[in-house]
Amino acid sequence: MNLLTSSWAHAWSDLGLQPPPGLFEQLVRAYEEPQRHYHSLQHLRECLGHFEQARHLAQQPGEVAIALWFHDAIYDVRGKDNERRSADWAIETLAAAQADQATLARVEQLIMATRHDATPSVADEQLLVDIDLAILGAAPEQFAEYDAQVRAEYAWVPGWVYRMKRRSVLKGFLARPRLYNTQHFRQRYEAQARINLAGAIG
Repeated sequence: MNLLTSSWAHAWSDLGLQPPPGLFEQLVRAYEEPQRHYHSLQHLRECLGHFEQARHLAQQPGEVAIALWFHDAIYDVRGKDNERRSADWAIETLAAAQADQATLARVEQLIMATRHDATPSVADEQLLVDIDLAILGAAPEQFAEYDAQVRAEYAWVPGWVYRMKRRSVLKGFLARPRLYNTQHFRQRYEAQARINLAGAIG
């Protein structure tokens, strides 16, 4: 059983719910859309792989896993509300599967935390955000691939505008006192992430 199918089954088992028929295939197709270069099935697999190694840190592992599955489910390269729409899809799905209100609220907040516009204070949100940002601390060649994939998603943006905005985003990350919230990710990726970011900023 590959990572995607095993993660999917494990997530719903942890939630104590049954997934709607065909949803797995629908999500996989979403992550395979042609406009995606970084926010793709590759990114989802990498996130799920990181989660498998850090599952013991999750307070509600099923919720973290399903939030990872949905966090980039909607991805419009020109969109400003991808996380909101992805969260809405997740909530509708979970509500139809009879999830309770507390689960719906937590999953919504987990997905919205991947906007990376605030430092999360809830443990599961911290874990999920660290997983989403693990790529920043990848080996230099993998980070370079990620950087190129992000540029490909924004191919419609003029080069000088892209470089200016991208540099601003990366500087924002580098300026944080710490990039990762959990000791697990900080020990593994913080030092390399700072090297990668500094190199990308130039």
